[in-house]
Amino acid sequence: MVNFLIVTHGEFGAYLVEAAESIAGQQAKGLRVISISSRLSVPEIRERIAKAVKDLRGPDGLILLTDMPGGTPSNIAFPLIKDESKVEMISGVNLNMLVCAFSHREDMTLEQLVEKLMTDGQRAVRDIRKMFVTGAAKAR
Repeated sequence: MVNFLIVTHGEFGAYLVEAAESIAGQQAKGLRVISISSRLSVPEIRERIAKAVKDLRGPDGLILLTDMPGGTPSNIAFPLIKDESKVEMISGVNLNMLVCAFSHREDMTLEQLVEKLMTDGQRAVRDIRKMFVTGAAKAR
């Protein structure tokens, strides 16, 4: 089973997990959320992420999900995992991606799951007006 570490600004990650679990089911193990706050120092954040990576590393791998590229979660986490084997990092986590992650963590390899999360996460970013106008035009 692939494990997940979600590191986001504020409580964003915790709320995403709550929503994803309501859709895909409770994730009893192999999951941790770290909420970044301006009240925490960079060394404190680094220590929390390093401990979580150490705790969550497993034979099937770990995927670290952050909220945005170039943000504090990504900037602090990447140097900690860049040389780790079987630890991947994806930035831009969204609900569609997390539901996919929870649904396929036991039946896909780390590499397959990273690819699927990237595809499903990007697929969720849509211009809804264009999607419906295009869909209506095709139906005519």
